[in-house]
Amino acid sequence: MNNLLAFSPDSIFLFGQKLWWFLVVLGVLVTFHEYGHYLAARWVGVKVLKFSIGFGPKLIGRKIGDTEYLLAAIPLGGYVKLYGEEGSEAVSAAEQRESFIHQSLPHKTLIVAAGPGFNFILSYLIFTGMLALGSPLFVPSIDNITPVIEAIIPDSPAETAGLHIGDRVIRANEEDISTLGELYEQVGKAHGRPVTLDVIRGNSVKTLIITPTVQMVPDRPDEPQYTLGIEDHAPLVGGVMPDTPAMAAGLQQDDRIIQINDTPIATWSQMTEIVRNHPGTPLEVQVERGGQTVSLRITPEGQTSTSPDGETTSIGRIGVKLAGAGTVLKSTSLFLAPWDGLKATWKWCELTVMGLYKLVTGEISSKHLGGPLMIATVSGEQAQQGMASVVWLIAILSINLGILNLLPIPILDGGHLFFFACEGILGRPLGDRSREMAQQIGLVLLVFLMAYATWNDISRLLQ
Repeated sequence: MNNLLAFSPDSIFLFGQKLWWFLVVLGVLVTFHEYGHYLAARWVGVKVLKFSIGFGPKLIGRKIGDTEYLLAAIPLGGYVKLYGEEGSEAVSAAEQRESFIHQSLPHKTLIVAAGPGFNFILSYLIFTGMLALGSPLFVPSIDNITPVIEAIIPDSPAETAGLHIGDRVIRANEEDISTLGELYEQVGKAHGRPVTLDVIRGNSVKTLIITPTVQMVPDRPDEPQYTLGIEDHAPLVGGVMPDTPAMAAGLQQDDRIIQINDTPIATWSQMTEIVRNHPGTPLEVQVERGGQTVSLRITPEGQTSTSPDGETTSIGRIGVKLAGAGTVLKSTSLFLAPWDGLKATWKWCELTVMGLYKLVTGEISSKHLGGPLMIATVSGEQAQQGMASVVWLIAILSINLGILNLLPIPILDGGHLFFFACEGILGRPLGDRSREMAQQIGLVLLVFLMAYATWNDISRLLQ
């Protein structure tokens, strides 16, 4: 609570900075979304009466042609008002060509779908631009965030307490856990005190008490890191790059690396650490493949690496990638960037839909829902890392906005598309009474979701 009431100059500056970036990020998203509706409407000949960024009272505005462009006081969305949008409006026979309600079903569908469509186009353009500039794009896997134990460091507190690979953590210190991030957060909150974990193993629930160890980060002596000795990634090969030492030695996808020279391997970081430190030196590698142990000799190739202080060293690489760790996209030429941008957009859409599904089914806690305050906080944090991070955030949020708007909830674009689908099937529009009731239900649902997301935001601030 003290954090909310401490109106120091620094906190006011920080608040102003986050508010500014919130307005920038949301402004770009809303403008692009509404511009999609606007362009589609004009393309089919429908008159656009208003193009508004924001809701509520008008702050500034100017009418150009038939359209009034305005900036409104509540910066939580926007809208375009189309001529003849309400069925109750009186429209003369001569003006029906410019009226939304008198358009054909494909034209009305195009106008409504263009808003979310432009959100996907915005993300695609950003991803393609970043790839064209040589930036790699990481697309995580949904498996990365579930609290299933993938790897345990030998002799760590987790191994000593009896935690097993494959255990799924469901509670930590009586707090429900649905992601690895929540688990790490609870371990950090314990400040080195024992952490009680409830885990699902097979068909039973087991309770373990684990005392974290402390690790100090050299450049952050005031921020001790508490760890149980678990890692996100097992030493499981997700893929082998062509023309690399791993492929030459016969390493295969789904191989599990169990030993290098005389060192047992339990985690991905253990494996990579040894490989990095042995450029040009043959390594005796044992892998588990289909229940059999296979011995391979792999010689890491040396690659030059420059440290932040300018020191040049040679590090080993064998050419493998993690299993289930997501995808790193990087265009090898400028001409491939548009194709790779399309793949990045698709993969982020897929990830967003999967995350939404897991939220609905309860596999991911609804505590992760965020509202305007969360967007403001994340926007401010990304701004501190540079403009590229802000642009990347806009791309991710744009995909989220596009997908959420396609949900078949009345008053959202997806709700209108659902009504159009019903009209196409029935051969006539739904009755006014049915549409009004559905829109009222949709409005109540949206208000509830917004209130819940804002409550989550406030809870995070209080913590």
